[in-house]
Amino acid sequence: MTAEPAGAAPARPRVIAIANQKGGVGKTTTAINLATALAAVDKNVVIFDLDPQGNASTGLGIPPAERRPNAYHVLIGEASLAAATRPTLVPRLGIIPSGVDLSGAEVELVGLDRREFFLRQALAGIDNAGDYVLIDCPPALGLLTLNALAAADAVLVPLQCEFFALEGISHLMKTIERVRRAYNPALDIQGIVLTMFDKRNKLSDLVASDVRAHFGDKVYETVIPRNVRVSEAPSHGRPVLIYDFGCAGSKAYLHLAGEVLRRERRVA
Repeated sequence: MTAEPAGAAPARPRVIAIANQKGGVGKTTTAINLATALAAVDKNVVIFDLDPQGNASTGLGIPPAERRPNAYHVLIGEASLAAATRPTLVPRLGIIPSGVDLSGAEVELVGLDRREFFLRQALAGIDNAGDYVLIDCPPALGLLTLNALAAADAVLVPLQCEFFALEGISHLMKTIERVRRAYNPALDIQGIVLTMFDKRNKLSDLVASDVRAHFGDKVYETVIPRNVRVSEAPSHGRPVLIYDFGCAGSKAYLHLAGEVLRRERRVA
């Protein structure tokens, strides 16, 4: 990172929620590999694993026994971001892991005042946390995802190239608009990334065309291909960029990181 001028306050990291209420769309895969690609170009990144399934933590090789304190403890104010952040095998990439405690967090929060703002409060002191915090949201539009959207500067939406894609994303966009009105007027849509694109399948082309026609330049030019190496990498506790740097999936995530950074420069 560029050094701050003497006496200047440290720059606050950009917080990007990676969200889609539908499971199996490549959300966690995108979180892990986009974060790795950003770290590869000298950005300091922390993944906040807000999904009780803990797939991002597993995909970065963090064993369950080493996940305390975790995202739950940060969310409820029992642990600091620094205390919960674990290093990964990727230089400049850390993770706040998920834990089994997180699965009951929605029930605990539902009766509390300002229950939508616990994550925003937890992230209030992230001035020294690096360049980006990527929040891997659960595959549901529940209270945890609502906390992520209320805390984020922007949201990135992975969208699988399948028949019901537009229907699903329309629900998410309505939720984002409600969050803007009620909790976070500054929330921006960083972009929509098409995932699991199969160039042999006409449906993938049709879905991509429909999404681009509907959302225009909000859709990244980069598409993430359906790729065996991308699917294999999490079982080895590695991002695909480390598991197989030369595969099509790795190249796609590097291109996506480039697009994200170009959009971020326009925001700055």
